[in-house]
Amino acid sequence: MKRIFTSLLVLFLLVATGSYVSAQNARNPFDVDLWKQGMPNTNGVDKTPFDESKGNYKPSVRVFLPAPELATGRVVVSCPGGGYTFLAYHHEGYDWAPYFNKQGIALVVLKYRMPRGNREVPYSDAAEAMKMVRDSADVWNINPYDVGIMGSSAGGHLASTIATHSQGDIRPNFQILLYPVISMDKSITHMGSRENLLGKDISKELEEQYSNERRVTQDTPPAFIVYSDDDTVVPPANGVNYYLSMKKKAVPAVLHIYPSGNHGWGINENFLYKNRMLDELTEWMQSLKAPRKDAIRVACIGNSITYGSGIKDRRNDSYPAVLGKMLGDGYYVKNYGIGGRTLLNKGDHPYMNEQYFKDAQSFNPDIVIIKLGTNDTKPQNWKFKDEYMKDAQTMIDTFNSLPSKPKIYLCYPAKAYTDSWGITEGIIANEVIPMIQKLAKKNKLTVIDLHTATDNIPEMFPDKIHPNEQGARVMAKTVYEVIKQ
Repeated sequence: MKRIFTSLLVLFLLVATGSYVSAQNARNPFDVDLWKQGMPNTNGVDKTPFDESKGNYKPSVRVFLPAPELATGRVVVSCPGGGYTFLAYHHEGYDWAPYFNKQGIALVVLKYRMPRGNREVPYSDAAEAMKMVRDSADVWNINPYDVGIMGSSAGGHLASTIATHSQGDIRPNFQILLYPVISMDKSITHMGSRENLLGKDISKELEEQYSNERRVTQDTPPAFIVYSDDDTVVPPANGVNYYLSMKKKAVPAVLHIYPSGNHGWGINENFLYKNRMLDELTEWMQSLKAPRKDAIRVACIGNSITYGSGIKDRRNDSYPAVLGKMLGDGYYVKNYGIGGRTLLNKGDHPYMNEQYFKDAQSFNPDIVIIKLGTNDTKPQNWKFKDEYMKDAQTMIDTFNSLPSKPKIYLCYPAKAYTDSWGITEGIIANEVIPMIQKLAKKNKLTVIDLHTATDNIPEMFPDKIHPNEQGARVMAKTVYEVIKQ
């Protein structure tokens, strides 16, 4: 018995010592100023001497890095609340560091400037913090594909604004929202936050723009949302509406409403449901999967077929999503498909005019898969067919000029089983495909024949133009086999 007790004691000491060493190995927190080259806008008082007692915060971040042996590469950027007049950066910021760091997650707490009549100011600071974190990925041992944003109360409004209004390097990969202000609708908003951010008399358009439940798209990052049922400051209806908007767009989200706690509990010990909330947050974060930091980046350029129109869960079942699963975590596949887009610059909806085209370039992909041409066959577009090869060459040259020097694949369009919406199968087969052949030969590019791959499977194209889940898997498998050759 004594031997067993001694062994258990030794084991306990080893575990305790290991935990202590990990804690000791964590770097001391450090501060980094934003806008070292000068601020892009002003709230009228954002200059030295900064005085936090007057709500005049120097835009900066405090960085809490985990012990190197624990680091997972994940990071959370925290936006404390305070009604857009002050920042509760202890219990809604700094005090969260031990919780995140012990899981190998870095925490970056943002001190953002108050609007004071300029609604762009807080957003600018949060966007710059997101960009700084990703730019510092190598130095801070961070995975740029695993960057979340967290916000509490009015900071939750700022975090959800970043999540719903941003593109490229600014958009987070996930969001954690504690009793957030989401809406600017007078019936459910926190009036102090609304007036401090936007002013007292605002237009319906401005209210709409900053009501983030109305800004959710299928590209909005997954969310963890929590409230107390008895919150008398920010009605839980804010988060309920946000959650429902995300569900309508098939965006993963969870919503927890605890029986009591009112508002502003952060990570305080006096919140009765603190441990349950932390357990549920931990479990949710563990469910999130991120590509490896060194993953091969794959950009899928295309129209509604690439996007996944008609597929219920396009995040998981569109062809780029399935391709990503097939390739594994050594690849990071992003879907840049947009419905109705043309390769032709004089088409009714040119792809190269879209923000997605810019985002795909910012992604700096290692592989580019171009699948356009279906919408170009519509009469109003194909009258410019003489410019198709020139415009396609422009797109190819644009991607070739990127620092990553990507490998580019050209896809033959999928089979069109009927001439619908002006789309013409005869033009696809007899005119578009021969042009793609010439472009591939000229540029020494590999062709992916999705036209043959999708032939003779009309049952997988319910509307005769867009593939269902099974059709998307056929496309993904075809692309996968060519890439892995």
